Amino acid sequence: MSALTTAAPGAPVVELDLAELRRDPYPAYAELRRTAPLAWVPSVGRHLLTRYDDIVHAEKLPEVFSSREEGSLLLRTVGPNMLREDDPDHRRLRTAAEPPTRPRQVRDQWAAAFERTAHELLDRIAGRGGADLVRDFAEPLVAANLALVLGLRNASADDIADWSRAMMDGNSNYADDPDIWLRAERATRAIEEAVAEMAEVTRREPDGSVISSMVHAADPVDLAEIQNNVKVIIGGGVNEPRDVFGVGAWALLRRPEALERVLKDPSAWKRVFEETARWISPIGMYPRQLTQDYEIAGVTLPAGSRVALVIASGNRDESVFERADEFDLDRPHRPHLAFGGGPHFCMGAWVARHEVSAIAWPLVFSRLKGLRLDDGATASDSGSAAGSLDGWVFRGLTSLDVTWQATA
Repeated sequence: MSALTTAAPGAPVVELDLAELRRDPYPAYAELRRTAPLAWVPSVGRHLLTRYDDIVHAEKLPEVFSSREEGSLLLRTVGPNMLREDDPDHRRLRTAAEPPTRPRQVRDQWAAAFERTAHELLDRIAGRGGADLVRDFAEPLVAANLALVLGLRNASADDIADWSRAMMDGNSNYADDPDIWLRAERATRAIEEAVAEMAEVTRREPDGSVISSMVHAADPVDLAEIQNNVKVIIGGGVNEPRDVFGVGAWALLRRPEALERVLKDPSAWKRVFEETARWISPIGMYPRQLTQDYEIAGVTLPAGSRVALVIASGNRDESVFERADEFDLDRPHRPHLAFGGGPHFCMGAWVARHEVSAIAWPLVFSRLKGLRLDDGATASDSGSAAGSLDGWVFRGLTSLDVTWQATA
């Protein structure tokens, strides 16, 4: 079924400015949830589905809301991959890649190396008394961790971070900027070369990494499939933990009472992680394409309709999360949507949870004494004052300038 590029009959048409969405998407999402929970948005070329219950419903019907969306920006950027596949192909690729990212493997195989890298990065900046924690700590930490888990011993943390930025810009290039496409193509070619080299190495010497797991999978995976799926993992594997780290640290530094409670009860770091991911979801939306006619949110969508599941909006749905716009560590538990759902639940969720909530935040707040936001970093929770929050397809802090008591 070919993708339809126009509004479904009867669907409200809502004009949204992409620049405004990038600055702060939440007021527009609140209005959509209230007045048009399924709306055709011409600037996005899709229907946006914005209420929590509707998104969860769609996630439970992958045979209707297919991941195989024609014209997907992700497909253009990285080629065919498991995020844009349905079962059984999705299951075959995920089964091959997933074992190194499971909770036990994260704890037993990777956690010690993650912690060593975090200490090394903090050793470099501890004597400076100030830094951008996104640029100088979070991004190099998660990039180095990702290189390790993937098995890309021939790539530096800087390589991984640069490749991730270039591909994520491509994945959200709804404005069709040619320079963004060029950077994304250069990044993907470099990844293909690096993966091909390490696939040959791990074919001879298995090392427990994702590449090794896919090379030795019981159900064969060819090199192009390994390359394309490593590209996908590099994209999300950097931005999600980096952005949760930055937003969560920023939220706590702006709420001294909450920070004091967490420091007295380290088990609360897990709650900080989940509330941060709900409050400002690092991934804001992802696309689906209907395989058949289907009614949702009061509109019958024809087969071929393109729909964006706006999980950032679902996570602010007031019918599910009371005072949804607030960062609240005492919020009653309700599953958030930040890692997706159904068969496409984020494969790297356990890696991100461990490296951020068990290692990165506890070490930063224990080693950098007197940590506080730099005087210039006074952005409001909407991000409008300093403009350090950015993005709607992917959203996070572009910087987090802080100071502390420098150590010798």
